Amino acid sequence: MVKIGVPLAAIGIFALIIFGAMAGIGGGSASAAGCGERGLPADDGPHGNGGQGDPNGGANKDLRAKQVTNAKIIDQVAVDGKLPGRATLIALMTALTESQLDNIDKGDRDSLGLFQQRPSSGWGTREQILDPKYAAKMFFFGGDSGDPPGLADIRWETMSLNDAAQAVQRSGFPNAYAPKETQARSIAKEAGIDLERRGENHPPQPGKKGSGRGSSTGRGHENGKADGTDPDEPKDTDGGDDNGDCGTGDAPGTPGKPGDAFHDGKANWPAVVKNRSSTAEAIAYARKEAETHHSIWYQRCLAFTSIAYGWNSSGTPFAIDHYQEVMPKEMRHDGDRNPPPGALMFWDTGHRAGHVAIYVGDGKIASNDIGTPGEISIVPATDIETKWRAKYLGWSPPYYPNAG
Repeated sequence: MVKIGVPLAAIGIFALIIFGAMAGIGGGSASAAGCGERGLPADDGPHGNGGQGDPNGGANKDLRAKQVTNAKIIDQVAVDGKLPGRATLIALMTALTESQLDNIDKGDRDSLGLFQQRPSSGWGTREQILDPKYAAKMFFFGGDSGDPPGLADIRWETMSLNDAAQAVQRSGFPNAYAPKETQARSIAKEAGIDLERRGENHPPQPGKKGSGRGSSTGRGHENGKADGTDPDEPKDTDGGDDNGDCGTGDAPGTPGKPGDAFHDGKANWPAVVKNRSSTAEAIAYARKEAETHHSIWYQRCLAFTSIAYGWNSSGTPFAIDHYQEVMPKEMRHDGDRNPPPGALMFWDTGHRAGHVAIYVGDGKIASNDIGTPGEISIVPATDIETKWRAKYLGWSPPYYPNAG
């Protein structure tokens, strides 16, 4: 027993060491999925599909081939039903979220197929739901009696992509669909699907000019909503007017407008801010990671910033919590677009985790996933707003009171 027990104990200790090292490298719970997501999370790597699990999203060559095949089937159902390309995009985003666009024969409770439809909820029999063409038809048009409702049974033309998907699926995770837009567009491109296609008796897509002939809901306006706004633009949540301003002007120390350039500010960190690496070392580390293209940072924004400053983990589960709950109020510079180099910059992405990046100066940040998923890129700080449509919250010193 001793001869057997000693090797087993050694193996167990080795496993614990490896597990601990991985947890440290990953920033502990700071690597929570969702860091840096909204409508365009850039979650489609050159070889993958944008799901969670690895820098390329988890899809191998075989899965990608299935995704392309199923995407063509879904689009053909939309074409036959005279629906525009926007409807196909919503369906692809939905299926990617529910099943990775794979016609799986299992799921939560009795959920099945591409859209994880449930026989017990009236979506059809098991055999029917596992037919991709039938499943797509049900997603678009619902049951004959209108229950369950499909996309065509709701006012989807005036909704955001995410909200339209949620209106059909009625998921317990209502914001899960938007992060799949980039991936859906990539698969559609590979499948030769025209997402800009107009459908008969449906208005043109938001932002696309043209003459619609009206829709089944009686709205023939050109830009999605009756007021001409794009339903996929971020909603105004700051209590101001509808142009999405976070404030006025771009003078140092005052909030600017979304998309305004960021400028270098000057600030000395409070005495309590003490890290294992200096600001200069953290910025140098970030730049080196961008140069070496290490694909280890997928959805690990907070972990990256803490590791850059010399810690093994940030000690905070989510980036947005680090700013809104952990960071002392006096250290938060809400809406200020003049961060000092080395500052942490935070965004509300519309998802639980939020996003954080390191400001490296000259209006640029070191951020994961904004260039190539899984890698660090040096990009204009405005890219998080313009590419991911996230709302800038502000900056703070690199303070990690719970770091390990």
